[in-house]
Amino acid sequence: MAESLQMVPVEGLTARTVAEARAVLGGERRGLRAALPFIGPAVVASVAYIDPGNFATNIQAGASYGLVLLWAVAFANGVAMLFQALSARLGIATGHNLAELARAEFPAPVVYAMWVVSEIGAMATDLAEFLGGALGLSLLLHIPLIAGMVATGFITYGLLLLERRGFRPLELVITAFVAIVGLSYLIELVIAPPPLGVALRHAVLPEIPDAGALTLVVGIIGATVMPHVIYLHSGLTQNRVPARSIEERKALIRFSNREVIFALGLAGLVNMAMVMMAAVVFHAGHSDIAEIETAYRTLYPLLGAGAAAVFLTALMASGFSSSVVGTMAGQLIMQGFVGFTIPLWLRRVLTMAPAFVVIGLGVAPTQALVMSQVVLSLVLPVPMIALLVILRRPRLGAFAIGPRLFAFTLLLTAVILGLNLLLILQTFGVPVPGLG
Repeated sequence: MAESLQMVPVEGLTARTVAEARAVLGGERRGLRAALPFIGPAVVASVAYIDPGNFATNIQAGASYGLVLLWAVAFANGVAMLFQALSARLGIATGHNLAELARAEFPAPVVYAMWVVSEIGAMATDLAEFLGGALGLSLLLHIPLIAGMVATGFITYGLLLLERRGFRPLELVITAFVAIVGLSYLIELVIAPPPLGVALRHAVLPEIPDAGALTLVVGIIGATVMPHVIYLHSGLTQNRVPARSIEERKALIRFSNREVIFALGLAGLVNMAMVMMAAVVFHAGHSDIAEIETAYRTLYPLLGAGAAAVFLTALMASGFSSSVVGTMAGQLIMQGFVGFTIPLWLRRVLTMAPAFVVIGLGVAPTQALVMSQVVLSLVLPVPMIALLVILRRPRLGAFAIGPRLFAFTLLLTAVILGLNLLLILQTFGVPVPGLG
């Protein structure tokens, strides 16, 4: 597969961690602790599924429609699990990431088009993540948003420098941020518990009440199934623990699948908790809330300073960590598609620039977040389709996906394309029956 590519080992695991992984693969260690050496890639990927874009779309969904759109969160999270598992599988099976394989497999014009579209998606991602972290910092410290953006830039760049010490330290920091976001929303649900029976019903029964709900559904899918992290996950698993046989690769894929279910399952619960909190607190008397700033200021008198501070802490943790992950993905996308990289500081500046432009033009931060998620949803089919095409190549042998799984994933991709088409029609004023 992709014989023209050179397999470069991924550095960052300590000798002790590699030895522990080898012991597990050799059957010398079993039980829950056996999974520890393999934990990391899916946790890093899960950050993208609880980023500030999710805060924006989930708050609007809960405030405007109560618990009705919970099904969209559940659906998107299920799709995310499947595609992240497939991306990790590709990296483990081939030793290459999706962008590298696309460059080797597809014609040059297609590759360059994919690169441009993917870079747009990465920039839209960083717009949401960077703004979210800056907004949380600005509201918590009572400083201007621009000052919060500058501070966030320095913080995220500092976190990215951890990668020079190997990716394990950075993984541990990101895991801590994920834990902060999850714990914050657990606290919020204890403060404002939702009707669980009603929530469960709406989580499994699809409903799109009107055109506004359609926009939010597409935004939720764009905020949950992230194109940049589909690329990144394959890079995080490629040669992480280099396999010496087909059986070892299969074992690594099994560990990866379990981690995906665990990490993204938790991320999905956090997303649903966001919608439920907004539904409980805002829907009855504040259904017009559409801004993160307004949600924070409304939380303060309704639930107290503690709940409002917890909300901002989660927003900052989400913004800082997901912005770091977005920059990592941007580096991988450029290197994979066109074979070169730029200095880390320059990429950070370039990805921050659109946020400063948007705020300088007077666009409301939350509106910018929501629209960035719609852009992501429109970009999403590119890595999804590329992943499916490559995973069907006979050269993958035992690691190629079968016809049933291919048909199922193709169906899910078609559903997302259909939602995107409806959104485009609505945006250009074309009447959609039932969604006037």
